[in-house]
Amino acid sequence: MISFFEAKRRVLEQIEAIQAPVEHLPLQQALGRVLAQPITAPEPVPNHANSAMDGYALRSADLSATEPTTLRVVAEVPAGARLVAPLQAGEAARIMTGAPIPPGCDCVIMQEQVQRQGEQLTVPPGQQPGQHIRPAGEDIQRGQEIFPAGRRLGAADLGLLTSTGRTTVPLYRRIRVALLSTGNELCSPGTPLEAGQLYDSNRAALHAALTLLGAEVVDLGVVRDERVALAAALKRGSEEADALISTGGVSVGDYDLVKEMLAAEGAIHFWQVAMKPGKPQAYGRLGNAHFFGLPGNPVSSLTVFLLIVRPALLKLMGTTPPPEKQFRASFVGEWSKRHARMEFLRAVVHFDSRDGQNGRTPWVEVTGAQGSGILTSLAKANAFIILPEGPLQIADGDWVTVQWIDYD
Repeated sequence: MISFFEAKRRVLEQIEAIQAPVEHLPLQQALGRVLAQPITAPEPVPNHANSAMDGYALRSADLSATEPTTLRVVAEVPAGARLVAPLQAGEAARIMTGAPIPPGCDCVIMQEQVQRQGEQLTVPPGQQPGQHIRPAGEDIQRGQEIFPAGRRLGAADLGLLTSTGRTTVPLYRRIRVALLSTGNELCSPGTPLEAGQLYDSNRAALHAALTLLGAEVVDLGVVRDERVALAAALKRGSEEADALISTGGVSVGDYDLVKEMLAAEGAIHFWQVAMKPGKPQAYGRLGNAHFFGLPGNPVSSLTVFLLIVRPALLKLMGTTPPPEKQFRASFVGEWSKRHARMEFLRAVVHFDSRDGQNGRTPWVEVTGAQGSGILTSLAKANAFIILPEGPLQIADGDWVTVQWIDYD
């Protein structure tokens, strides 16, 4: 049995980004996808100097440093307008937020700071050249690299790329992940349960998590604990996908066949990890596919996916897995563990005050019973409390390490 950190290290060490032809797709289809090439800006953003305020565009040379100045309003410049003629000495232009700065102007004053009567504008002293003006290229310079290859695109990224005029981007293809559940006790929703049967919640949760990640899912369904059926499913998954995920069948029971068949047909790099939940798991290769054998219990299955498999799949997609979002929080309650494994408690982090106390110190509490079959403990959680290896006790007010749960 290896440590959690060693398991994660070994997996990431074996993963390389997929090598495939680049897809050039519209921006509307690029959310969550990974750039295959760096992106540079063909034009500056914004491409013209514009006003950051509703107000008046002026020539700072016309203003007094100590006394109010009276100017004549000769033009109005709304957003999207073409540039007007250059202002002459003693002239001003009414201007709206986002409108281009008229030639000769180098200052914008907010409308709340001036007095206007008809076409006469009185400007108080103290205005500065360049105030309330967004210069051309303030956000992005022409030729500047916007994103490197390997960037996984989010909503703000797509807005930024659109601001440069791009309509398509070069992307790595979606990774394909085959998914199956094993167990004679499992059946799909819509089928009446018989004695001893359970609905296959593992596959539903993992399918959703893979979809959020941006993977193309090859759903192999529920496979019975029979060598012929399991061998056929594993073979299909290894041939059609970049990665293969199974749940169940990696423990030490008489019907836990996945580990046995993986050892015979592929390669096992490890199969037990000193973590709770999630001790019985396997990682290896089957054909050209990376194989992840997850535990059969629903909490264990999804926890291992989030903590070990998800970072590996991100690397397979061609991006760098982000660092864990960890911080310290004050624990509320009592908890003890006698085992030596690292433990991941499902928890809720709060930032509101407790018991009428002031302040915004984060505090955290478990989501109730923490059994590996109690999926509500994970459904309610927004974070894991990470308890280090070795027996320990934590009590009300102790500081603990917390990691946000990230599905996207």
